[in-house]
Amino acid sequence: MTDTNSQNTNTQAPQRTPLYQSHVDSNGKIVDFSGWELPIHYGSQIEEHEAVRTDAGMFDVSHMVIADVKGSDAKAWLQKLLANDVDKLKTVGKALYSPMLNEQGGIIDDLIVCLSTADETEYRIVSNAGTRDKDIAHFHKTAEGYDITITERTELAMLAVQGPNAVAKLTQVKPSWADIIAELKPFVGADLTDLEGSDWFVARTGYTGEDGVEVIMPADDAAAFFEQLKAAGIKPAGLGARDTLRMEAGMNLYGHDMDESVSPYECNMGWTLALKDERDFIGREALVSKRKQAKEDNTAMKQVGLLLTTRGVLREGMEVTINQGADNEQKGLITSGTFSPSLKYSIAIARVPASLSDDDNVQIDLRGKGKFVDVRVLKLPFVRNGKQQFD
Repeated sequence: MTDTNSQNTNTQAPQRTPLYQSHVDSNGKIVDFSGWELPIHYGSQIEEHEAVRTDAGMFDVSHMVIADVKGSDAKAWLQKLLANDVDKLKTVGKALYSPMLNEQGGIIDDLIVCLSTADETEYRIVSNAGTRDKDIAHFHKTAEGYDITITERTELAMLAVQGPNAVAKLTQVKPSWADIIAELKPFVGADLTDLEGSDWFVARTGYTGEDGVEVIMPADDAAAFFEQLKAAGIKPAGLGARDTLRMEAGMNLYGHDMDESVSPYECNMGWTLALKDERDFIGREALVSKRKQAKEDNTAMKQVGLLLTTRGVLREGMEVTINQGADNEQKGLITSGTFSPSLKYSIAIARVPASLSDDDNVQIDLRGKGKFVDVRVLKLPFVRNGKQQFD
């Protein structure tokens, strides 16, 4: 069974997170993002980006969907729902990144699921704001016949605190958290109820390629916490910096680098697929079949990074040309592109033929006038832990 307390947010007027007034008071430039009024920057996207790479910044991610799953069939349902296997979660607080596929093997969404209780009857899912309606609908549809309840936790807020000094500055504000955070490995979280009261949770996760944590808390506590972090020198950062940081880190953005028409194999998510056993998750049969067929037809695609070392900016939607004018000319597509504040060059994430080799010549027609410029093909990420990842 499932409950029905989810909200249809994307068809309503823009929503506001519990930190909306905090953003306004911090001179945030507010824009509509997936139906939410959120700051794109607080004056300088570049400064916010650099703060996260060199010091500490924080992002309001309260617009993301937090859903708690409870019941005797919780684990079984998640094993059916997700391409990755929640049986990997052996300790309370351990988290797992996974695509959620449709029957055709395309990606409905990418999400994080965390084990909440040792008896494997309670889990927490955090998924994307832009896919809220279809995610919640898919949860409930697939939960029919399972003994579970699914509760969307709209009364909670979430802040991502990221950067090489993020943990040190956070624990200046919350010294009682220091030992707990120090013991957290990547993709592990801890309940903070004993220290802060119910519904406080911290996890060593993020979307920037830097060290840091994400903190879930009651909405009523969010504004005061935000001000405490600001006072400790943690710089508020907006959607603009979040996007350049995640691109440098080679992280996908749903609706751009992946969607329901894209296979996990085509967007560098093959590592998230748990295929070694016979578990029958949604989309498995089509995923495996299409993968095999694409290899036989030589139509398989893969994801790469592109670096432009001349003037210009690589942008989403630009065509990638491989061996332009040759008999073996092929095409790809830029799925995300931007100027990298860390590298001082334009970078892109692109989907290209899987047969692409180091010997191939890769070019972009930047202005659509037939004047092609060379781009360098790189393995993602571009930047990790503040350091360039290529020679």
